[in-house]
Amino acid sequence: MIEKGARAPDFTLPSDQDGDVTLSDLRGRRVVLYFYPKDDTSGCTAQACELRDELPRFEDGDAVVLGVSPDSVASHARFRKKHGLNFPLLADEDHRVAGAYGVWKEKSMYGRKYMGIERSTFLIDQNGIVVEAWRKVKPKGHAGMVAEALGI
Repeated sequence: MIEKGARAPDFTLPSDQDGDVTLSDLRGRRVVLYFYPKDDTSGCTAQACELRDELPRFEDGDAVVLGVSPDSVASHARFRKKHGLNFPLLADEDHRVAGAYGVWKEKSMYGRKYMGIERSTFLIDQNGIVVEAWRKVKPKGHAGMVAEALGI
């Protein structure tokens, strides 16, 4: 499990925008890396729209926002267009990156157990170090907490 002070695991994932995104290519900037369960569901939409609305503040703080879920690039593109999202969504279809960050977990709903994303956000500094880690994130109000951690 990745916690504060750890080096953020590097990765390359396909984006719904211009090809692949590699985390280490973003060194020198802060990264808000958030993992969410599924495109276009109520909680995920609320979280993405709050981040969308706060993006100008994040950019003023020299931070990049990246959303990651197991959905496909095509699903991400539809989700992004429908809600006017202004940051890349990355497809982690094999759950490799979610596993590296410790957010691919056993979950339970109505007594049924299954594997899925534990909604989590990591704030990564300019040197690739995790400076904040939020687990079991509640979508509403989370963008404001991230902005506060960025000092903006």
